[in-house]
Amino acid sequence: MNTEHAAYQIADELGGLELLNAHYHKQNFSRHTHEGYTVGVIETGAQRFYRTGGNHVAPKHSIILINADEVHSCDGGDGSCSYRAMYPVPAQFANLSGAPYFSEPVVHDKVLAELLRLTFNTLDTSDNRLLRESLVYSSLTQLMARHGKHRPSDNLAAIAKPALALVKSFIDDHPAADISLEELATLAGLSPYYLLKQFQRYYGLPPHAYQIQARVRLAKGKIKQGTRLLDVALDCGFHDQSHLNRHFKKTVGVTPGQFAKEIGRNIIQA
Repeated sequence: MNTEHAAYQIADELGGLELLNAHYHKQNFSRHTHEGYTVGVIETGAQRFYRTGGNHVAPKHSIILINADEVHSCDGGDGSCSYRAMYPVPAQFANLSGAPYFSEPVVHDKVLAELLRLTFNTLDTSDNRLLRESLVYSSLTQLMARHGKHRPSDNLAAIAKPALALVKSFIDDHPAADISLEELATLAGLSPYYLLKQFQRYYGLPPHAYQIQARVRLAKGKIKQGTRLLDVALDCGFHDQSHLNRHFKKTVGVTPGQFAKEIGRNIIQA
């Protein structure tokens, strides 16, 4: 019998590193973003996913790399897949040597895959802080050294970049705000049509879809703090709990209630 399983954990390392141990069978995720990078090792099966404007397949023992805030989706297809993943945010990479850019969505690196597995297993089983932190730092440092690149330049007009960044920052800082496209365009000093077109081109999602992702990120944070799910929905700008549930599961893979249970049951204390 094939079942869907996703176990989330929070490790104390790097100020709170989110981890996932998942087994999916025909689980699909709509296009979305994460605040952090996705660094995952495929344990069984193969993962089909969209990233960087194209579709990719990550087979067993390969490593999935998705940059922070990069639009992606997952297609479970007809088979099952299990993997371990961590989601370091850019600020956590700052403790190493700065936030990297990973140009390749799938890499085949046996040595690094084994190091990542060792790191995941150690975070599961060991309370030795020195060992845990050493492995986290070593695995991320090796990842950057072996596969990190310079972010490619873009041809977006120089005047539009700060305007788009201003809109993105507003949505990030005020995800629950009930704001219109006209108001965002006024904030940016751009026409609504130009803002809509260029925001999607630059960030991969139109403003309203990016706002949903920002609201889901805010909801995850409030759930980690122990906020009641009904309050989470209303505080994050969702119409009701069912509205939150629908978008949360499309992005995270589990419902807010399941996520709350996993976090409450699996907080890792180093």
